[in-house]
Amino acid sequence: MLTGCGSDVAASGTTDRSPAPGDLAASPATPTPPRKPTPTPPPPTCPSSGASITVGPVEAALGHRAVVIKLTNCRSRILTLNGYPDVAVLDGRRHPIKVNVTHGLSYMAIDPGPTKIHLRKGESALAAVSWSNTVEAGEDKSAGTYLSITSHTNDRPTIWPVDTDLGTTAHLTLTAWCLKFLT
Repeated sequence: MLTGCGSDVAASGTTDRSPAPGDLAASPATPTPPRKPTPTPPPPTCPSSGASITVGPVEAALGHRAVVIKLTNCRSRILTLNGYPDVAVLDGRRHPIKVNVTHGLSYMAIDPGPTKIHLRKGESALAAVSWSNTVEAGEDKSAGTYLSITSHTNDRPTIWPVDTDLGTTAHLTLTAWCLKFLT
């Protein structure tokens, strides 16, 4: 269950272990494969819509994944949300990947349902994007590198780096915008 949320992106890293005295000295060190560059999140900005969007780290549980989207009103006028964010999965070249998107409950998050929310300057709303890394034999796996996110259909999207290992389902589930998640 998704119980916490955040707007910081966790940095992933690997730890190389050097052989300690007494380890098998005869075995050569295994070379570490070069890591592909990790896309960086966009710099914080306040778009003309007033909806500044950030995405938290990927949370994982039993083959299920989720990220929290945080939308903060960065303008002085009231920002009204009603419903669900618009989310698309993009590949490494930022081209859309065919993904089935549904609204509602998932293994990782409870959907509060659409509600009209009014945000004053500095106030935030949250939504969860979840998916499962289910793999069925003989089918191609889907994976994305970015999420394209907007608060409303006509807004300019925020492109955020999120590795989405969709397995063979190619399916995302979204929750509606809310002030806090149900637990």
